[in-house]
Amino acid sequence: MTKQAKVLVGNRYIGDGEPVYIIAEIGINHNGSIELAKKLIDGAIFAGCDAVKFQKRTPELCVPKDQWNIERDTPWGRITYIEYRHKVELSFDEYKEIDRYCKEKGIDWFASPWDEEALDFLEEFEPIAYKLASATITDEKLLKKVKATKRPVILSTGMSTIEEIETAVKILGTDKLLIAQSTSTYPCKLDELNLKVIKTYKEKFPGIPIGYSGHETGLAPTLAAVALGASFVERHITLDRAMWGTDQAASVEIGGMFRLVKDIRDIEKALGDGIKRVYESEQSNIQKLRRVKSIPIS
Repeated sequence: MTKQAKVLVGNRYIGDGEPVYIIAEIGINHNGSIELAKKLIDGAIFAGCDAVKFQKRTPELCVPKDQWNIERDTPWGRITYIEYRHKVELSFDEYKEIDRYCKEKGIDWFASPWDEEALDFLEEFEPIAYKLASATITDEKLLKKVKATKRPVILSTGMSTIEEIETAVKILGTDKLLIAQSTSTYPCKLDELNLKVIKTYKEKFPGIPIGYSGHETGLAPTLAAVALGASFVERHITLDRAMWGTDQAASVEIGGMFRLVKDIRDIEKALGDGIKRVYESEQSNIQKLRRVKSIPIS
């Protein structure tokens, strides 16, 4: 008998028979501002999301050295790429404030550690889970260190072959693992979203909750992912898609996130349980519209 695909994350189960878990990915859309981060948290709460997610990097470990001194235009002027990466990282005290703020507001939060030092940083806050970004799926040391925390792990699978995914699953184990179909293009073209991979993963990884991390513009593909059986969805959230930042254009503004959550909840109701039945509301139409009431069983 196949194990039910369900994982406890915080005080919520994600998976079979549970409401879709909706994650608002703040990422680095806060542009290094704790006040902007709080506004995005408030927006996610207003929209009805279940969690917000951040990204944590140690710039010197995540940025290739040949990229450090390349200059770029930023809201802080023309600075090197390594300087920019430091500007968009929140400090320990700022994460303490995020932790306090989310607990006060009653919304889950967690983050993607992009390196082992970032994982040590996040462990100080005892997050409910970790998300492994698609870019880190081949980092065996990071995967093993994340597994050692014994926390639930959401594995994103953009820019990854099925062989790389299988290897990561073998390292992480399946007990507390969730897998997200994703394509790592920002924003992503519709014909590269490949939503049917959700069904492929469900068949290949029975017992593991399967979800969707989307980077498209618009809401329809995320709703389709839910209809295909995604147990959780993640979309980037922003105050304004025209804001400065690499992820803003692939993000959803707060009004759009509100509509997305509402539509997901409507789809959940509409999908039902798969058992064909005649509803009480149909009885009057049986009397009014059906000339032959039933076919005799011979």
